[in-house]
Amino acid sequence: MISRRSLISCALATACAPPALFAQSVFPRIVSLDYGLASTLLSLGVTPVGVSDLADWDKWVVSPEMPDSAVDIGSAYEISFEALVQLKPDLILTTPYLDELKPRLDPIAEVLRLEIYAPDMGPVLTAAVAATRKLADRLGLQRQAEDFLARSDAFFDQCRSRLAGKDIPAVALVNFMDARHARIYSSPGLYHNTLERIGVRNAWTRQSNYWGFETIGIEDLSAIEDRDARLIAFEPVPADVLPSLHQSPLWQRLPFAQPGHISILPSTLMFGMVNEAVRFAGLLTDLLEGA
Repeated sequence: MISRRSLISCALATACAPPALFAQSVFPRIVSLDYGLASTLLSLGVTPVGVSDLADWDKWVVSPEMPDSAVDIGSAYEISFEALVQLKPDLILTTPYLDELKPRLDPIAEVLRLEIYAPDMGPVLTAAVAATRKLADRLGLQRQAEDFLARSDAFFDQCRSRLAGKDIPAVALVNFMDARHARIYSSPGLYHNTLERIGVRNAWTRQSNYWGFETIGIEDLSAIEDRDARLIAFEPVPADVLPSLHQSPLWQRLPFAQPGHISILPSTLMFGMVNEAVRFAGLLTDLLEGA
């Protein structure tokens, strides 16, 4: 269960609407094709006029809350260009992941391509901070960006302080795909960077792809030799996974089969930016501090 303390702290750290020094009208009309960039806009005090995949915002992003004025322009894979044109954007935010759309976006508005998840970018949280500053530079909101990043750093420090001196186990972070396969998260990804920032060890030490994960078979978890390690699975967990695992002889030989060695966290955005790292840090700190 998420504590009231964490909810309040997260709300303070990810406050999406700092006091505006300028009227909203001075900002360009912005459409974001990426959740992380959209949440960062909110934390700079700017509401996008349109966001892709907005229907799932409350499932994956949650905080900051997206105002009702934002329009869902469809899936990032199948954008409604008709809806996009009707919004008359001045600026479209995109990432290298959506490069194939750029020739169709260029005639509509200026396109700002920000790199966070891309080859050779290094640690994702560092890249997300750099992208936040680049976006703020484009909008003339450098002070708002530094305030937001300072609040986020303070929240990470708070999480680290809450866990300091406690017997905190190493954690393995997974999304179960089915009863036999999972995504597991490590360096250079956002989850791994967040663990480092709040002083928690990642039990999965193998390097992943630049998105910060690799797909493994459940049997690969046997490579984790730390018998005290704890498995943290994110919702949604397919209904058949936990019953199947409990009946598996292989699973029974893993340290995670011990009572109290597996926990479930609410869904979080693993491919996000600073806000998403803050939310994950708060949820994990609550869980580990309570344990």
